[in-house]
Amino acid sequence: MAVRDSDKRSKHLAEHRGKHLGSEAPENFSRGFEALGALAVSGVQVSARATDLTTGRVLFSVDDHVVMPTASVGTVLLLIEVAARLRDADFGSYTLLDRTAADSVSGSGIWQHLQAPSLPIADLAALVGSSNDNLATNVLIRAVGLEAVHARTESLGLSRSALLDRVRDHRGPDDAPQLSVGSAKEFTWLFTALARGEIIDAETSGRVLGWLSLNTDLTLVAGAFGLDPFAHRAGDHGLLLVNKTGTDAGVRSEVGILRGPRSGVTYAVSMSFSDSTLPARLNVLDGLRAIGLDLLEYVH
Repeated sequence: MAVRDSDKRSKHLAEHRGKHLGSEAPENFSRGFEALGALAVSGVQVSARATDLTTGRVLFSVDDHVVMPTASVGTVLLLIEVAARLRDADFGSYTLLDRTAADSVSGSGIWQHLQAPSLPIADLAALVGSSNDNLATNVLIRAVGLEAVHARTESLGLSRSALLDRVRDHRGPDDAPQLSVGSAKEFTWLFTALARGEIIDAETSGRVLGWLSLNTDLTLVAGAFGLDPFAHRAGDHGLLLVNKTGTDAGVRSEVGILRGPRSGVTYAVSMSFSDSTLPARLNVLDGLRAIGLDLLEYVH
């Protein structure tokens, strides 16, 4: 049954290849559709969407309404709550937050390897934006509360996307099965609204984008853009990127805004797969970069 469903999804991708753009447009995203179709046949669950940043026109979409595991991508919802609270004098940028033993977690991030027991709130947000720092994420979640993040998410009108839990080394039967979930449709809307300064207000949106612009993970979709992962805030060859990535066992997800000399796009791609072999993982990464190449051609 799984193979049959994958065959149907691949057929759907093939039938809809390039139909989201005019017949005269050179950017038909055929490379990305072919890659996604091949992955679907192999059993990978795919959800993707890209829209023109200025007009909102849908450039391509594949199961963009489906709720997918998105790993650390969901921490952008945490950053929005943190940014909104920085207007509060008791929760200012320089307010120090301590790390505790309960916050400790392995995986991504550098704070766990540093000696500093406390860091300012704004620095913790920068760590989350730049390297998906798990320890900084947990400390910020403890400071603002998951309930507040959920309330903020709902107030934004998001019903298919959520930060479900703190970061954990092991997830038991009583824990949320994923760190975060989301739909490509909602996340592209969210990042477009951030780019337009419409999330809470322009100041809050700008703070969030500033933290996200520090992201050093260009291994997924953004791997096709040729940017320096450690220094791309000022732009390079006319390209400006702001993105958030999520990586977990069998999960690769990325949401971003890419601006170029010709146009800009907002994109979201999530893949769920059996991460049982290295070739399976590499095929997923190749598919993500194929989408990235189509996006690059559209904006440059």
